[in-house]
Amino acid sequence: MREYLLTLCITAAVTYLLTGPVRKFAIVAGAMPEIRARDVHREPTPRLGGIAMFFGLCAGLLVADHLTNLSAVFEKSNEPRALLSGAALIWLIGVLDDKFEIDALIKLGGQMIAAGVMVMQGLTILWLPIPSVGNVALTQWQGTLLTVALVVITINAVNFVDGLDGLAAGMVCIASAAFFLYAYRVWVSYGIEAAAPATLFSAILMGMCLGFLPHNMHPARIFMGDSGSMLIGLVLAAGAISITGQVDPDALKLFAGSEKAAVHQTVPVYIPLLLPLTIIAIPAADLVLAIVRRTWRGQSPFAADRGHLHHRLLEIGHSHSRAVLIMYFWSALIAFGALAYSVNSASMWIVLGVVFLSFIGLVLLLLPRFTPRAPRWAEAFVPPRYRRGGAVAEPAAGTPQTAIAESEEQPRTPVAAGAGRVNGATALGARSRPLDRRKAGTSR
Repeated sequence: MREYLLTLCITAAVTYLLTGPVRKFAIVAGAMPEIRARDVHREPTPRLGGIAMFFGLCAGLLVADHLTNLSAVFEKSNEPRALLSGAALIWLIGVLDDKFEIDALIKLGGQMIAAGVMVMQGLTILWLPIPSVGNVALTQWQGTLLTVALVVITINAVNFVDGLDGLAAGMVCIASAAFFLYAYRVWVSYGIEAAAPATLFSAILMGMCLGFLPHNMHPARIFMGDSGSMLIGLVLAAGAISITGQVDPDALKLFAGSEKAAVHQTVPVYIPLLLPLTIIAIPAADLVLAIVRRTWRGQSPFAADRGHLHHRLLEIGHSHSRAVLIMYFWSALIAFGALAYSVNSASMWIVLGVVFLSFIGLVLLLLPRFTPRAPRWAEAFVPPRYRRGGAVAEPAAGTPQTAIAESEEQPRTPVAAGAGRVNGATALGARSRPLDRRKAGTSR
């Protein structure tokens, strides 16, 4: 565990320290697209944050290769090298997309090629544990197709959810934390060394996300871009493939006792099949809803819009930070709920706890619909939005009514990217003053 924590900390430190220089490079390279109608941020923000995350991945693998216990993972398995090969390819495609905006079909082809590279080096699904059927061995073509499909789905699910500051990195970090605990338990409790690569991948993925989050929280100073979202999606899929298709369920030796007891005891066998789906449940649901919504409208499934789950949270009335925290909550509830169920599936307290937390989550979702008003005597102790008549700010004295109406009806216009005004502290110049924003033609 100490070596895993050391690998995690070094990965996070390298990612964190490189993000600042990468941000300056992104500004110089002009990797700051114009503000689009579907974007939530108001100022041009540099991308290419995936560069720092990729070097954090390389640092984590390099350190693990030189540690006493983790070095055995590289000696007995080719999966770390397969991950690095696929990650390098998908990272290069993402960097080109962040800079030149390549076509969606080209990116899809690159994702399939990156998955194929990992399959060629041994990172593939060999068998599947099917409930009431048992351990089903897959042919080479079946394993390859299933592996490529899982990688592509996970990459695009993470890419779709990357719409708010810190959302994708935080959700993947929560998912990888739950996956790390499960994989570590399989390795240590059952003595299955084949689960060690998945445990290592999860620890490195947590370090990549934790190192990038301080720069990406609202208001974000840099975005990870497709170079980062596709990269962490591929690492997440690689861990799921490693422990689902490489660990033999028969090695767990849980089939004993009565039929009812065997059902409860073999839950850890089925969890590798379900946990990869639960940790990306929120992004996957957003992905499916987006495809259905765009197809219903007669649009391309790859056409961008403002109908994602995080956009709907903002439309309901949640603030940017609260919307991100709500998505964190649901991601953690699904991932750690599945993890707790895998530890003790017969406990009713786990089910009741998940139901209770789900009720709290629903209340938080609908909170903006119910805006309580504090009593007169308590108005001095609550925020202005909870005071009677204090939810709407009054216009300044002397402001013409026509100017107020025009400012409210003014649509958001695209803002050209440039080095003079960048979201957060500008790396190549002084921070813009508030008065300069009116000259730029933005709505802020």
